Amino acid sequence: MRLIDYLDKGAQLGERAPCFTMGDRDLSYAQVQALSHRVGRALQRSGIRPGQKVAVLASNDAIAFACVFGISRAGAVWCPINPRNEANENRFVLDAFDCTCLIFHSNYAAMVEEIRGACPKLTTLVCLDAPQPWAPSWAQWVEGVSDGALEVEPPDDLAMIAGTGGTTGQPKGVMLSGRNLETMSALTLMGYPFDGPPTYLALAPLTHAAGVLCLPVMALGGRVVIMPRPDLGEFLALIERHRVTHTFLPPTLIYMLLQHERLASTRLDSLQCFWYGAAPISASRLEEALEKIGPVMAQLFGQTEAPMMISMMAPRDHFNADGSVARGRLASAGRPGPLVQVATMNADGALLPIGETGEIVIRSSLVMMGYYKDPAATEAVWRHGWHHTGDVGRLDADGFLYIVDRAKDMIITGGFNVYSVEVEQALMQHPDVQDSAVVGLPDDKWGERVVAVVQLHAGRSSDVDKTAEEIQAFVKARIGSVKTPKQVEIWPDLPRSRVGKVLKKDIRSTLVERLRDAAAKS
Repeated sequence: MRLIDYLDKGAQLGERAPCFTMGDRDLSYAQVQALSHRVGRALQRSGIRPGQKVAVLASNDAIAFACVFGISRAGAVWCPINPRNEANENRFVLDAFDCTCLIFHSNYAAMVEEIRGACPKLTTLVCLDAPQPWAPSWAQWVEGVSDGALEVEPPDDLAMIAGTGGTTGQPKGVMLSGRNLETMSALTLMGYPFDGPPTYLALAPLTHAAGVLCLPVMALGGRVVIMPRPDLGEFLALIERHRVTHTFLPPTLIYMLLQHERLASTRLDSLQCFWYGAAPISASRLEEALEKIGPVMAQLFGQTEAPMMISMMAPRDHFNADGSVARGRLASAGRPGPLVQVATMNADGALLPIGETGEIVIRSSLVMMGYYKDPAATEAVWRHGWHHTGDVGRLDADGFLYIVDRAKDMIITGGFNVYSVEVEQALMQHPDVQDSAVVGLPDDKWGERVVAVVQLHAGRSSDVDKTAEEIQAFVKARIGSVKTPKQVEIWPDLPRSRVGKVLKKDIRSTLVERLRDAAAKS
C-alpha cells in the first residue's frame, strides 16, 4: 500500500462520501482524488521526479493534507515539516532531507522567505492560500493542470521522511516505507474498535501521530474532520455535531479537557476510541478520563522510527473482567501488537526474562527503513539484530509493557520531544551562565516538564528570581516555547564526577526528593 492507496480505497467504498471536513466545507473522496491528480501533475510540470522529496509546512489544513496524496500520486516522498520548529531547524531539515519542493501556508511565509536563500536544493515554492512575490499560490500553481488519472510508481517503497531530534539537537530523517505504514494501519484496525465507517477528529498536528492515523480511517471510507487550530470547546462541539467515533489527543490536552466547563454537557456516546499517547500519562488522570469521557480511552505507544503501534491498550484493557477499572494496569503502555515482537535487553545485547528491566527492543515490519543518509546511526540503533527504542522498561507476566525510564536524555513534554543537549546549548549562550544541566520532571499537565539547573559566573547576579526569568526569555527566543524550561533553578555549583562530568542523575534525584517533601507537607 502506497499513501495514495488509502485514499483510492476509500473512494472505492464511496466516492461521494465526505473525506475531509474543515469548518463548513466538505471535500468528498472524489474531490480529494481529483486534487491529488492535479497536484501530482503540477509536481511533474515543475520538474519534480519520482523519488524526490516534497515538503509540506502548514498547520492543520484540508488542502495541505490533500497535497500529501498528490505527492504520493507523483511517486515523490512526503516530508512533513513541523510548523512549531524554529526557522533554523526547518532550514536544516529541508536541506538535509534534499527537499526540492516546499508547499507552505502563508502563516509561515516570513519563515520561508528567511530560510529559502540557504536552501539551494529547493527549486519549487508554492504558497497554499496567497501568492508571494517569490512563490505562486496553490491555485496559480495548479492552473491549467488536468485532473485526469495519474499513476507513477515510486522508485522504491519510501513513502515519507519524518524528522526527529537527536542528542546533538540536529534532527535525523526517519525513512518510513509504504510497508511500515501498512503495518501501522493493520495494527490499528486489528487492535482498536471500528464499528461502521469511522469519523475521525484531528485536533493534534497532522505532521505527527494525528496525520498517519488518518490512513486506516480512510481505508474504511471514513471522514476526517480537521481542526485548523486547537480549541477544546470547538473540539467538544465537533464531537457532538459530527458524531465523532475516533480521535487522538496527547495527555496534556486530555488534562485540560477534563477541566473544561462543557465536557459534562457534551454528548460523547458516539465515541468508540479516544486515543492517547506521545507522552506519559498520569494514571489518576486516566482513571478520571474513563469516568468523565467514558470507557473509550485507548493507549498507543510508538516512536517515529516505529510509528504508533509498538504496543497498544484497547478500551477493554483498561478494565478487569468484572468491569472495574484495572488500576494497576493504567500505568502500562499496553500489550505489544500482534505484528510486533518486543523484548528487553541488557547492555551486552542479551535478552532479559519477563519482569526484568532493560532497554525496550523490537522486531517488526513496523520498523523504519533507516535514517536518511546516516548509515552509522542506523547501524547503532539496529545493533544485536533488534531495533533499540532508547526506552527502558519491563514486560509483566500478562504481556503488558511498562516504560520506566529513558536511556537517552530525552524529555517528552506535551507530546513533543525535547532533547536536553539542545536546551543546554541555548542556555550556554547566555552571558551569565557558566554551566547547565537539563532534566525532565513529572508534571500533571505536561507529562514531563523541562527543568534547567544552571551555575552562574561568579558575581553575575544577586536577584536569582529575576535572572531565572531572564534566562527563560533568552532560551525561548532561540529555540521556542516548547523547549524552554518551565522551571529554572540557580545553584552555586553542579554535582560532578571525578572527571568533571555533570551528574544529571544526582540533579534529578535532588529535585524529585524536593517534590516528594513538598507533597508530604501539603
